[in-house]
Amino acid sequence: MTVTCTPEEAAALVRPRDTIGLGLGPGNPDAFLTALGGRDDWEDLVFGGALLLGYYTVMTKPGVSYHSGFFGPVERILLAEGHQIELVPGGFRQFVPILARFAPRIMAAQAAPPDADGRVNLSLHLGATRDELIKAGKDPDRVLLVEVNPRLPRTRSLPPRFDNSLPMELIDVLVEADGEPYALEEPVPTEQDAAIAAHALRFVTDGSTLQTGIGAVPNMVATQLANGAGGDYGVHSEMFTTGLMLLHQAGKVTNAVKGVFDGVSVTTFALGTADLYRWLDDNAEVAFLPVDVVNDPTVIGRNHKLVSINGAMCLDLYGQVVADNIDGKQISGVGGHEDFVAGADLHADAHSLICLNSTVTVGGIVRSCILPLLPEGAVVSTPRHHTGVVVTEYGAAELTGLTVRERARALADIAHPDFRPELQMVANTLGRK
Repeated sequence: MTVTCTPEEAAALVRPRDTIGLGLGPGNPDAFLTALGGRDDWEDLVFGGALLLGYYTVMTKPGVSYHSGFFGPVERILLAEGHQIELVPGGFRQFVPILARFAPRIMAAQAAPPDADGRVNLSLHLGATRDELIKAGKDPDRVLLVEVNPRLPRTRSLPPRFDNSLPMELIDVLVEADGEPYALEEPVPTEQDAAIAAHALRFVTDGSTLQTGIGAVPNMVATQLANGAGGDYGVHSEMFTTGLMLLHQAGKVTNAVKGVFDGVSVTTFALGTADLYRWLDDNAEVAFLPVDVVNDPTVIGRNHKLVSINGAMCLDLYGQVVADNIDGKQISGVGGHEDFVAGADLHADAHSLICLNSTVTVGGIVRSCILPLLPEGAVVSTPRHHTGVVVTEYGAAELTGLTVRERARALADIAHPDFRPELQMVANTLGRK
């Protein structure tokens, strides 16, 4: 039997010693998590989730710990403040078995209110959680908590094989809320971002299938494609962004020749502007599928002329990419980075683009983001054998099929001119022993 209650009443149902499972930020019950901050009697409350979009004071309380699969700004702030925040390493697709092993007593999600058939819609996030949400709803010893919000869009899936809704009869606790969904405003691009996007665009041709990550460069690529002459694109992207919406609105996306899930753009979560959320409402052009389908490299690799666009913080002349941890500090997480890089390996017409600025300024000192060798303790996000194309504001290095020394030389050639001589000298020594 479903109990309908306020966020505060729902928070009172959580035990001082308990476990709560969450999805990524767009799937998180904001009002419920906020209400939990009103309690101070926690003894051992453990959260499992990723990419918080709100600063929830419950995470700052004694007796509370949070195990995150992907850090965003909130996780970084909480960790810097000394709270019990720890990373659980794993790609987005791996969150499915990780969450199943965690098996939290309470599974929590946000959703659009029930429709005429009595089903709530998981809206902006399907990800890795639906199976565990259903298991919690069926288990009398567990709790399925769903926060419904009429401001959330009702998104589509591909029934009967895939479904991004839940029947009301599974829900134990229904929380009513009406807050505005978190809106991610578009980043302001720099001159370097514009140059990187221009180099990346030459890999996109008519009929390409696109995957874009978060940030100024992927957004610029999508925007420039929307304003350009090409078209007939497909979309297969774990994250659906405002830039991809603009590409749709420009009539450039047909999904006609993808080869897998033809006729529809596929994603597993959306994060962007309020305009994006309004556009997604009941929009049959976009289907939300589970992450273990969207991010399966063997599925990704079946797409026609795949172009995957992701970012990084640095890499070395071997092509080892650091994208989520730098100088021992956790910045983000693996996410779907490795899945799409690996998927692009499977076809000769596919390209995985790793985009980054050539330099970064740390403590007033300019450093090259292309290094001779990664320093001791560096955490590799993408191994060298998966790194296909690296793009900086100075050009694109296509590495697939090159020798160790040829790859190193190609990477040195797109480094900042101030660092090229040293990198070129080191490049000539690699692969010679």
